[in-house]
Amino acid sequence: MSTQAQTPETTQIHNIGYRTYDGERLGRAYARRALFSQSLRGAYGLGRSAKSKVLPMILFAVMCVPALIIVAVAVATKLKDLPLDYTRYAIFTQAVIGLYLASQAPQSVSRDLRFRTVPLYFSRPIERVDYVLAKYGAMASALFILTASPLVILYVGSLLAKMDFAEQTKGFGQGLVSVMLLSLLFGGIGLVMAALTPRRGFGVAAVIATLVISYGAVSTLQGIAYGTDNLDAIKWMGLFSPITLIDGVQTAFLGATTSFPGGEGAGPGAGAGAVYLLVVLALIAGSYAVLMRRYRKVGL
Repeated sequence: MSTQAQTPETTQIHNIGYRTYDGERLGRAYARRALFSQSLRGAYGLGRSAKSKVLPMILFAVMCVPALIIVAVAVATKLKDLPLDYTRYAIFTQAVIGLYLASQAPQSVSRDLRFRTVPLYFSRPIERVDYVLAKYGAMASALFILTASPLVILYVGSLLAKMDFAEQTKGFGQGLVSVMLLSLLFGGIGLVMAALTPRRGFGVAAVIATLVISYGAVSTLQGIAYGTDNLDAIKWMGLFSPITLIDGVQTAFLGATTSFPGGEGAGPGAGAGAVYLLVVLALIAGSYAVLMRRYRKVGL
């Protein structure tokens, strides 16, 4: 029998049960909120393995323990003021903030780059701007939770110690504004560094190097300027490191005491403080623009 004779004359279509989706289409806004929520939860290991929760939770505890100790001492000794200002707390714990950012910024974006899932995001209603806003917002929110929680502990402790309500509320508000700026600045810088490479280890190293090297170089140069009585140069050198930028802004506008060498006189005044603030805002906007440009390429 020939092969032609064995070929069926008709073609049959089998119904295997696929159905069209008849539910509500939630759209871009819902997808953006879902990505933001998932990224924020992931920054603290929630919804991930137990191993992923260890480091962020340890760093969160390390951030809060000094605040608890300060509160305990203040209540026990009936202090009239907190021994550490609200605006000084993030400067005091900058190493912990840097480690947290270095560990979580690559986790937020590097895996999507490494496993090439970004084009899958963009094949749905979500667009490039939604992805960047969700990731940036989640990283900044995670940093804000990390840096604001100790301030809440200090504020509650000051009220328990019956310190002046108006003074403590003012200091608490100034501290929140400071860490909000810090979270936006550090979050943008961390994501930019992490998004440059799909390898998480390289992202961690890039974030740490950016924060540590810039701060170390600025601190060294400020120390040299102080030793040579060039006090006017100290405040301008602070423009070249993220943490000293925040220090300068809060010194100029939030009543903080500067950590620059030379004490109060070395910190920027209102004029130089305006330059500090403009640089901070420019870096935040620049980080967003760099991320948008980066995901224009990887989203193809």
